[in-house]
Amino acid sequence: MRLLRILPLVLLVSRSPARATATSSLVKRSYITTSGNFAAAAGSCSSSNKMPEKRVVPVISSLEDFERKLPGYLNKKTPLALLLDYDGTLAAIADNPKNTYMNVDVEKLLNRLAVHPQIFLCIISGRGLRDVQSRIGIKGITYAGNHGLEIESGDGTRHDYPLAAELKNHYAPMVKELINKVQKNGAWVEDKTVSLTYHYRDVPADISEEQKQLAIRIIESHGYRVSQAHDAIEAKPPVNWHKGEASLLILKDRFGADWADKIKVIFAGDDNTDEDAMRFLQGSSKTFRVAADPEIQTYADFRLPQQDLVEDLLKWIRKTYTD
Repeated sequence: MRLLRILPLVLLVSRSPARATATSSLVKRSYITTSGNFAAAAGSCSSSNKMPEKRVVPVISSLEDFERKLPGYLNKKTPLALLLDYDGTLAAIADNPKNTYMNVDVEKLLNRLAVHPQIFLCIISGRGLRDVQSRIGIKGITYAGNHGLEIESGDGTRHDYPLAAELKNHYAPMVKELINKVQKNGAWVEDKTVSLTYHYRDVPADISEEQKQLAIRIIESHGYRVSQAHDAIEAKPPVNWHKGEASLLILKDRFGADWADKIKVIFAGDDNTDEDAMRFLQGSSKTFRVAADPEIQTYADFRLPQQDLVEDLLKWIRKTYTD
């Protein structure tokens, strides 16, 4: 991959000083230019001129459903880019992310697809880069950690979103304050060096909301952006960079600016942070949202009502490309 080719330009832009006195002003000044250049490097939101919209989408509930509802989408002569989330997608959600693992069958399928010459495999996770690499354990594929802020290709080429020094200086104090004030009653802080996740799944219901709101205020006071996850909140740098932008950058770098005309793309994820990728890929791929809620509004093309249906998704791909 050639991900580093755009890095010097972005690093040059990111050196522009931000002289805000308040944290919120610092955030607004420091990232408007940097994020704009990354977005330009990645490309436009979709190959379609129509603005993506969330809606209730068709359900796929079996291996046969993939074949019935997507006839002819996959072709073994056409390269496939397979972009997958980890937690809640390849692996079932656990009470603690340290206890989240793929089952043996999914692991075997993924390893088999990873070595196919027509399949480009990329894992895009909210976990830190090294964490998700250790969980998957497949060498020679592309990984994106921290929602795409860290990207490493199979040959070891790195691409890290350049964050302004002013914001970086707020990260450690934010982690310390969260640990001191709200890491209690079963809640804990997952420090991912670039972003963090505040887990409150085990906090008693009668104090959960109050503790969560305090965590949000702490995060925002340090200039970081809050987003909701499964019984957790994400604290991310306030930049216009996410799984959607990262997906476009990875595809464009690997297959060229006209990637949508040359390959098939599949993306699967289960969380709100995955909706960014589904939105940016709408109209140029097939995307799948893992969600039990029959009324959920999503940018995805299809809903998978159970996490274990991701295994059927991989079997469908294997049947086309390897059987």
